[in-house]
Amino acid sequence: MAKQSKQALREKLVAQQDQLRRRTQRKLRIIRNWWVFVVGLFVIYISLPFAAPTLMQVGATGPANVIYSGYSLTCHQFAFRSLFLYGDQAFYPRQVAEGKGSLTPFEVYAADSAKFRAIYTEEKKDSLKRAGRDAEAATYVFNPADLKKFDSTLQAAARRFRGDDKIGYKVAICQRDIMIYVGLVAGGIAYGPVRRRIRPCPLWLYLLLGVAPIGLDGFSQLLSYPFPPITSSGLWAVRETAPAFRLLTGGLFGLMSAWLAFPYLNMSAEDSIRRIESDLAALDQEAQKIAKKL
Repeated sequence: MAKQSKQALREKLVAQQDQLRRRTQRKLRIIRNWWVFVVGLFVIYISLPFAAPTLMQVGATGPANVIYSGYSLTCHQFAFRSLFLYGDQAFYPRQVAEGKGSLTPFEVYAADSAKFRAIYTEEKKDSLKRAGRDAEAATYVFNPADLKKFDSTLQAAARRFRGDDKIGYKVAICQRDIMIYVGLVAGGIAYGPVRRRIRPCPLWLYLLLGVAPIGLDGFSQLLSYPFPPITSSGLWAVRETAPAFRLLTGGLFGLMSAWLAFPYLNMSAEDSIRRIESDLAALDQEAQKIAKKL
């Protein structure tokens, strides 16, 4: 009877050990392939903004608006700095934008869009009312010349406007953000197979190729417009950066960020793997000792 009892206890111990080992091995597989899951999350994150204009195109405005609203928490979504699908152009830069080439400016399309005019008029009237100018608000009529002003009304209207049948519908994140995440995904995919041989990007190189271009391009534009915390007028002539510069600097920042961050994440994963393997070996030894006593 005692022998049967010991045998049952030994089998129970073996079963528990096997269950724990399987659970630990699953955890190890996940940690060893951590970069696949990280890249997968980035892919999902960047795919949803592209789903929004597609949903708008097919008339599923409810789900599309949920995506737009969610991503508005992390991006300005200005129409003149966005990528559009299903319209006349992919980009609609402002009239003052440098290097826009043959692209028709945003102001031309916006003035011709009934949806944008309605949004702009609503924002303008609200702005006038907040300023205590109720009489002007009551009589305001949309004027295309107003679009030349980079004021809070234009920014609010460009943020709310999601597109129409002619212009197309904007992706839920701006041009620069798109390329930042594309760069992170491309960098992660390239890094995964060779992760044991790649060291983190030197900080000076990251600052030179990753941070400096996006910083110079972004701040030279930002500070050319009125920026109340610093100045009530631009520090120099208005500079609206071209779509090509947004895409280039965003992509560089994404790639360099992947090169900097992914190796450090891999170091942390390798440390976790060593600890888990050590714990598993200790567990096996303890199980063997108990089995011998039984």
